[in-house]
Amino acid sequence: MAANLPNPTGTSPAKPNSTVGTRIRNLLIVLVAIALSVAVFFGLQTQTTSVSLNSLAEEATPLEIALKNGKPTLMEFYANWCTSCQAMAPEINALEQQYQGQVNFVMLNVDNTKWLPEVLHYRVDGIPHFVFLNQDGQAIANAIGEQPRTIMAANLEALVAGSSLPYAQASGQVSAFSTAVKPTKPAGDDPRSHGSQVVN
Repeated sequence: MAANLPNPTGTSPAKPNSTVGTRIRNLLIVLVAIALSVAVFFGLQTQTTSVSLNSLAEEATPLEIALKNGKPTLMEFYANWCTSCQAMAPEINALEQQYQGQVNFVMLNVDNTKWLPEVLHYRVDGIPHFVFLNQDGQAIANAIGEQPRTIMAANLEALVAGSSLPYAQASGQVSAFSTAVKPTKPAGDDPRSHGSQVVN
């Protein structure tokens, strides 16, 4: 029956103070959770609005169409692992929006063996490798490696106008690339190899 005894000191127990502390702690936890949720939400929004090479490739004009539609073309050789290509993707996207309807933007992935004839024809040994084609599909300039947007825009402006490109052989930071295809010759076709066939 000791539980029913009155409090001899006349003071109330310390429970209300601990309840206030718990409420403050819980409020702080909720505020931190809300702040983290907002940060994660905006972080995901930033990532989803960034331009990827895959999205550029999906929106690109197919090479066959670009060579026949009578518009000038900017052809980019790229690879998904290429950091220079990734760095330029937002700029290429912005230029594509700016010159929409005036210039074909073609994306050729060097890791796709389908494009090996083009890789060899345009002598691609570093990426990104840009080839500027006139309205007849003839290559008139190259830009290899990361390029400032101003240089790319000046070249595209001249390409649309049909004048000579101001930066016809621009170079920047590249990601090294080499094809697995090497010229092969049968050993017996070289006249100098006849001596190697002699057995002593």
